[in-house]
Amino acid sequence: MAAAFAWEMILEADDDIPDAGVRDRRSRPGRGLLARLVSADSYGLVLVLVVLTYVVSVSFETGWAQSVVLAIQLVTVWLTFRTARAAISARVMALVVFVAVGAVALINVFVTVASQALAVAFVASALLYLVAPFAVVRDIATRRNVDQETVLGAIAAYLIVGMCFAFTYRTIGALQSTPFFGAAGRGDLSDSLFFSFVTLTTTGYGNLVPATNPGQSLAVMEAVLGQLFLVTAVAKIITAWKPKRWRNSDEAG
Repeated sequence: MAAAFAWEMILEADDDIPDAGVRDRRSRPGRGLLARLVSADSYGLVLVLVVLTYVVSVSFETGWAQSVVLAIQLVTVWLTFRTARAAISARVMALVVFVAVGAVALINVFVTVASQALAVAFVASALLYLVAPFAVVRDIATRRNVDQETVLGAIAAYLIVGMCFAFTYRTIGALQSTPFFGAAGRGDLSDSLFFSFVTLTTTGYGNLVPATNPGQSLAVMEAVLGQLFLVTAVAKIITAWKPKRWRNSDEAG
């Protein structure tokens, strides 16, 4: 099913390419989708940046890597606000936070910043990650047609929620006196990301569990929010979405 869904997205992207001859379009069936993934006006690029944030976060543990993660977060959230056409006031507020967090990230490249300062920076970026999905949902909910861009937006918003909780868990673990995961220790950013997405999808392996509040309460909130988002926003959009080839077949029939 996943493979068929991905293939239909590629087929629809092919239909969106301006007419340059049937032979040319057949030779490059994924050009439209690829263009969306690198366009600053598409949720496809937001989705790529979210995945890049995850990969960098779980691959590197050095101090400079934290600065890189913060930088990618800033770009991701800013691009999300821009693509979602958020209000000017929201963009200005985000810009102020961007400057502050960006300064901490830049300083941390050359001089080791105190863990408390980095924790505050991650809190600020996590709050932006929390606001970003609402901007995306507001944008895709006002679209007249459910198209490929709407689907990409819904998936991006869902993943951003998971990233938001992951960095929140990491911040709590860095600030509280007791280990966040109890006997499993404080954990690192990779553990927080793993736990967040396992919780978001309510998979629940049980190898990592918050030992105290507020981690436990936040985990419950994330699980409920993740399921509500899946069964309402994402499910409704996927159900209503019809690739252009399907629509053309229905009209022909």
